[in-house]
Amino acid sequence: MGQAGCKGLYQSLFDYKTEKYVIAKNKKVGLLYRLLQVSILTYLVVWVFLLKKGYQDTDTSLQSSIITKVKGVTFTNTSELGERLWDVADYVIPPQGENVFFIITNLIVTPNQRQETCAESDSIPDALCYEDSDCPPGKPVMTGNGVRTGRCLRAENLTRGTCEIFAWCPVETRSRPEKPLLGKAEDFTIYIKNFIRFPKFNFFKTNVLDTKDRAYLKSCYFGPKNPYCPIFRLGSVVKWTGSDFQEIALQGGVIGIQIEWDCDLDRAPSECNPRYYFNRLDSTFPGSSVSSGYNFRFAKYYRDGAGVEFRTLMKAYGIRFDVMAGKFSIIPTVINVGSGVALMGVGSFLCDLVLIYFIKKSHFYRNKKFEEVRSGHQANGKANVEQLQNLQTVEA
Repeated sequence: MGQAGCKGLYQSLFDYKTEKYVIAKNKKVGLLYRLLQVSILTYLVVWVFLLKKGYQDTDTSLQSSIITKVKGVTFTNTSELGERLWDVADYVIPPQGENVFFIITNLIVTPNQRQETCAESDSIPDALCYEDSDCPPGKPVMTGNGVRTGRCLRAENLTRGTCEIFAWCPVETRSRPEKPLLGKAEDFTIYIKNFIRFPKFNFFKTNVLDTKDRAYLKSCYFGPKNPYCPIFRLGSVVKWTGSDFQEIALQGGVIGIQIEWDCDLDRAPSECNPRYYFNRLDSTFPGSSVSSGYNFRFAKYYRDGAGVEFRTLMKAYGIRFDVMAGKFSIIPTVINVGSGVALMGVGSFLCDLVLIYFIKKSHFYRNKKFEEVRSGHQANGKANVEQLQNLQTVEA
């Protein structure tokens, strides 16, 4: 048996399989096959090509440029700054008009700082001390404002004090104001100009209305009736993200503005329109969590008449804007056509399974479909080599 099995395996290596076509006169299987063909063709024509535009080529190498500009003025009167008019040069960082910019809405101001020795803030745990040995000289205060001098400064009748430090003194001690300094900034306007180019199709577009009326951009606001007016009211942008302006102006935040271009160049260029999406990007927490908001510090330096350097330290709260352009996906026609041809093959395979295994006369069709032929001999008592040249018609 072992030798016979090896011999059969060896001989099978030189077998050749060729297709044999059998026309089965079975109405049920034939109807199933035609229904599968019609379903596949309908899917390709209606869904892939007409609805999803699968015949189109898509340019994924979008070239985009974004220019921003903020306008608006407001007036404040505080003990630190006195009466002050704020314009765009005061509250926008950076001033170049990039796709990422920051609008100051709240400030903690520490004026007239100079480098000298003073007591560290008692709100910093690492600066607390009971004696001078708790303040090793030259060691920075963790999350503090300077380096220790070796002295522990205590008020009268108190056993605990804070380390003396060498730093910009006096150190920042004020907490965040309960109301935003620039609470009226919601009436400021943001100008966002977006240029796009699809290099594969040499197609250009911008989100600004092509008009010669110079007063247009000075009087319009973005909205359903003015989709090509790139002037956005700051308070409206915050509202579209689902946030409250006074809350975000108080503690700061990050807003993303997504400009999406999805253009069908089979249509007129006037139908290629931008879509805007506004989202709050920073994590928001319920209540007054220390993790909420967005802020950073910067300083303005100057010297007095004696040449001593001073600075005004500012802790700025505000809204950071990230303006982004959309991207695209590709669905080539050749891939869709190839997928359709492959699906047609699946239809034939399913019908073969039904014909050979699931109907009453499946053994009869199976014997007709699979036939072994040897050169110079008859197979199954009926077939010979010359019969392979003809198509067999099988009656159901």
